[in-house]
Amino acid sequence: MTHPPYKLVLASSNPGKLDEFREALVGLPFVLSSAAELGVTRFPEETGAGYEENALVKAAHVALETGVAALADDSGLEVAALGGEPGVHTARYGGPGLNDGERMAHLLQKLKQVDGEARAAKFVAVIVMATPGGAVRAFRGESEGVILEGPRGTGGFGYDPVFYSPELGKSFAEASLEEKRSVSHRGRALAAFVEWARSEAGAAALGQMTPRPKDEE
Repeated sequence: MTHPPYKLVLASSNPGKLDEFREALVGLPFVLSSAAELGVTRFPEETGAGYEENALVKAAHVALETGVAALADDSGLEVAALGGEPGVHTARYGGPGLNDGERMAHLLQKLKQVDGEARAAKFVAVIVMATPGGAVRAFRGESEGVILEGPRGTGGFGYDPVFYSPELGKSFAEASLEEKRSVSHRGRALAAFVEWARSEAGAAALGQMTPRPKDEE
């Protein structure tokens, strides 16, 4: 791709997430800014019924506020035995005010009578790109695993210590950052976006959807 860089903004205040997105976009003609760099520090509440809806609310808000195409993501853990819970409520599972350890304990308690393959679970992530003009693209990634009976490992965050990845042969909390990224739901959603951006159709769409930085015009 020989286009000059195009502007994108990430609808998140998480610096680690910004680094992850920038790393994934290396080699592509994008200049990715944080929302704060473009003056946006508040985001709408995630009240949607699904990941794509929640991500779209954030991306559309930031795109309209900045005049730049925005990327946003939403993700969650889905446990088969719990009918897909916690799903979009993953970050708030068990009620307000709980820390990661307490939410993890709440999940394990709900699975106390569940054994073996019935503890199957998956992490799901959806990345949405929205433009000020209303164009939208969504990209989905999943990582399948099993909920352990107790935490293993000290890395990661959230439910990582109890999420066992058969692909890695260890829990997400036992895996290195590089290992986790190689199979993670967000990593796979990002890979889907990158694959689309590298395609002829994606390049053509991006050329119409994203403004170039002024110093590149």
